Amino acid sequence: MKYVCLLAFTFFALGVSGQARQKNEQITVDSISRRFVTYIPSIVNTTDKFPLIISLHGRLGTGRGMIGFADFRSIAAREKFIVVCPDGINRSWNDGRSTPAKKKGINDVKFIDQLITYILKTYNGDANKVYVTGMSNGGFMASRLACELNNRIAALAVVGASMDKDVDYHPDKPIPAMYIQGTKDPLVPFEGGDIKSVAGGAVYGHADILKCWSEADHCDSKPVITNFPDGAHDGTSIIKEEFINPATGVKVVGYTVINGGHTWPGGTQYLPKFLIGAVSHNLNACEVIWEFFKGYKLSD
Repeated sequence: MKYVCLLAFTFFALGVSGQARQKNEQITVDSISRRFVTYIPSIVNTTDKFPLIISLHGRLGTGRGMIGFADFRSIAAREKFIVVCPDGINRSWNDGRSTPAKKKGINDVKFIDQLITYILKTYNGDANKVYVTGMSNGGFMASRLACELNNRIAALAVVGASMDKDVDYHPDKPIPAMYIQGTKDPLVPFEGGDIKSVAGGAVYGHADILKCWSEADHCDSKPVITNFPDGAHDGTSIIKEEFINPATGVKVVGYTVINGGHTWPGGTQYLPKFLIGAVSHNLNACEVIWEFFKGYKLSD
């Protein structure tokens, strides 16, 4: 496979022996130029291997937009991991539903597989610490990747999405998983059912997708529940559920955002509330996702 790398811009002169960098890049997959934004933290020890988070945008989003929308960069600078935000085709992902990328026959599983290979080789990434997250269409795609690339992905975190019931992939191998969902999400119903969008699909509700993954991970059926009140005084609150496999320590974690919308907790109100619902500031999704991810590696 031929790789073409384009350096577009560099930010954040943070490092001791190597500066942090943010780059626009591309690789060619199936004769299609696939673009992505890469953030590499400052390098103190050149022999270090870096964990990798692949962060997938929602429908109509871009990788460049996603790196600011779900902004892991300050955490990556502190904790030393790579963040990659790729572009979907026609601003969509082939998550198995009737998205524009699916209609064009785009193989996004192959793209992400080859993207992982490129990042690991180019930036000394840690093959045992590759994680995937996403919002909305990107969250559905992240679920697909966790099913179909479970030999490469160590843990999964999804915001504002679940999984379609009628696709031909399912959780069949244990993998740590986290799902964050608002009870008043107007686009992806918290209780599940049909999605009224171009992609369509009958999706699992929040409780059902947690059950799917907890069964695949052989977790206890009764979760540990923690309640977080509305400390931010924004009309939202948080319920955290942890399903634990006592033998392996693998967890499936669900965050229910009471009164939360189709939004990234701790992020911005990117569209008016009457369109997408409210953003909760009682949870920082980037922080809890990284805290979850860093407890797992593929060899566990």
